[in-house]
Amino acid sequence: MRFDLTFFHVASIVISVLAFATAVWLYRWVVSQPSSNKRVAEVGQLIKRGANTFLAKEYKALLRFSIVAVLLILVFLPSPIWKGDPVINITMALSYIFGTVFSGIAGKIGISIATIANVKSAEAATKGIKPSFMAGYRGGAVMGMAVVGSSLLGVTLVLLITGNTTALLGFSFGASSLALFAKAGGGIFTKTADVSADLAGKVELGIPEDDPRNPAVIADNVGDNVGDVAGMGADLFDSNVASMAAALVMAASLGNPEENMKMVLCYAGIGLLASIIGVFTANMKEGGDPTRALNTNTYVTTLLYGVLTAIATYAFDFNWRIWGASAIGLFVGTIIGVATDYFTNDKKKPVRMVAKACESGPAFTITSGVSYGLLSTLPAMIGIGISALAAYKIVAPLGVGGNEVAYGMFGISMAAVGMLSIVGMIISNDAYGPIVDNARGLVEMGDLGDEALEITDSLDSAGNTVKAVTKGFSIGAAGLTVIALLGAFITEVNDAIEALGGANAVDAFGKSVEKITGFDVTDPIVFFGLLVGAAIPPVFSAMLMLGVDRNAQRMIAEIHRQFKEIVGLKEGKPGVEPEYDKCIEIATEGALKELVPAGLMAIVSTLIVGFVGGVNAVGGFITGNIVSGLIFALFMSNSGGLWDNTKKYIEAGNNGGKNSEAHKAGVVGDTVGDPFKDTAGPSINTQITVVTLVASMLATLFLTFSIF
Repeated sequence: MRFDLTFFHVASIVISVLAFATAVWLYRWVVSQPSSNKRVAEVGQLIKRGANTFLAKEYKALLRFSIVAVLLILVFLPSPIWKGDPVINITMALSYIFGTVFSGIAGKIGISIATIANVKSAEAATKGIKPSFMAGYRGGAVMGMAVVGSSLLGVTLVLLITGNTTALLGFSFGASSLALFAKAGGGIFTKTADVSADLAGKVELGIPEDDPRNPAVIADNVGDNVGDVAGMGADLFDSNVASMAAALVMAASLGNPEENMKMVLCYAGIGLLASIIGVFTANMKEGGDPTRALNTNTYVTTLLYGVLTAIATYAFDFNWRIWGASAIGLFVGTIIGVATDYFTNDKKKPVRMVAKACESGPAFTITSGVSYGLLSTLPAMIGIGISALAAYKIVAPLGVGGNEVAYGMFGISMAAVGMLSIVGMIISNDAYGPIVDNARGLVEMGDLGDEALEITDSLDSAGNTVKAVTKGFSIGAAGLTVIALLGAFITEVNDAIEALGGANAVDAFGKSVEKITGFDVTDPIVFFGLLVGAAIPPVFSAMLMLGVDRNAQRMIAEIHRQFKEIVGLKEGKPGVEPEYDKCIEIATEGALKELVPAGLMAIVSTLIVGFVGGVNAVGGFITGNIVSGLIFALFMSNSGGLWDNTKKYIEAGNNGGKNSEAHKAGVVGDTVGDPFKDTAGPSINTQITVVTLVASMLATLFLTFSIF
């Protein structure tokens, strides 16, 4: 069957609307679940108010950044407005605004449902594990449907309205810049509160994790929402948009561009459709295993995507090589998730070996956790490498007359689209984690009973395990996406050279410039960029974790003050409550103060390298940033997840159980791992995407204005 590109635009919009309709139905279902406990409702409102307060302040700070970014894009991108077509600059600026607004709305929807679903899941735990699981999962699924529906709709509308694939880079940069600050800011907030609550509560005073006497306990629950729901949603929104943007930019530059773009939109739309169907298959029996339910759901969606895309490839007469690249990406994404599960699941050897090491003290907890975290990077890096290589080799033969490299890079971009095809399901599983984590806290603070606490503990443990898997998946997807964006950068550079006169093109200094097919690492200019790019992720990570460190010290001092000055708080006398808002305020102000320098450092570094060394240096910079960033992101996310589940494994009664020396060592490990897995690790994904998009949008300027 033959259909024009407009048909696929319309189909993508229809599927996006279907995703929003699904989100609305799920939202109403969650809201309709019974809840009557006054104490749970009261604490739930405190969490909701704190989350919305942080989000409002964060978005105000990001608005100031966005205004500056829009003005710079308008004046300089893709080329100075006085030199090129002003309409293109205006289109880029509007696309950027569009990207930030869509990403921001998705985050707001996530916060809205998460702060309702946590209350519903907590109270449902008094009736059994199944209703509690369903409330938590369907709450997370609202986020999944909203994020992916927004990303597909946004990309389709920008492409349909502008007809310009370069404008998609502006849309993607809008999503990425908001995601960078949302993930970093939310990560600093949540880990400030989590670390402070653990150290001042469990380690110093020996009180339970979610004890209402702890002044940081509400801030901790707020942090789960702003970091692991809104921040995570913005992160995966960014990755999904970037993968589609990179694929469409390259598709438009190849032979038969309309056919190539049809495949991108078709496969992305089918991925969302498969996720919608998958959400409604999620279920578990009373007394069942929530981890198995979540993982089975993901595998069903994966299989469904593979079958539906194969049918579409046959029906629309698409090229089977492109389908092969997409299928490889999805398959490897699943394998990366399985590898991550091995290193973070408390049923597997690494977690149990670290729990054993905890009996010898916190030094051994840290040493063993770091070691397993480093080991965990190898399977994922090999998986990303194999999928990129296989996708390249499968699709490259489609290029004739010297286009093999361009087609090979397009194959990698389609592998990224394939890996992110079921991102709606991944987000649903990921958002489930913080919702049931909050539910556990509400059960404890609402005194809903030991049986309900046992149920939410089980759901929380499953959430941690699955969250570690989804983070591994998202990092792998980010790896393929940024490799695809490197291909988009090469495409943008070559398009700029063509616009400057092709074989006769010269830069601002009269020097001739040639089209790029790759980057030679023995070239000192490329190697300079490679070294600088490789150094950015560790510096970026250090800045974020130092931000958590400084902020947590301020909050711990506040906790100490309250325990000292509020009479009867430590003893838990009736009617005596801590000043929760003070800790929320410290976490909010500190997060906003600490997030901006790290983000600006990454962007400014890209500009310096580009204007010093030109496009070849930037190619090296992006390559170094990708390799270093992926290793750091995998190491931090996996070691952090491992320490978290080690602590919970000990708390379940193993290796000495709660309040033992092993437990205290496990809490220390978890405290170190918290900023690893929830602040620095996942933020690196977005940092890589941001600098690659900045490079692509500034390709013309780097090409024409550079010192060397």
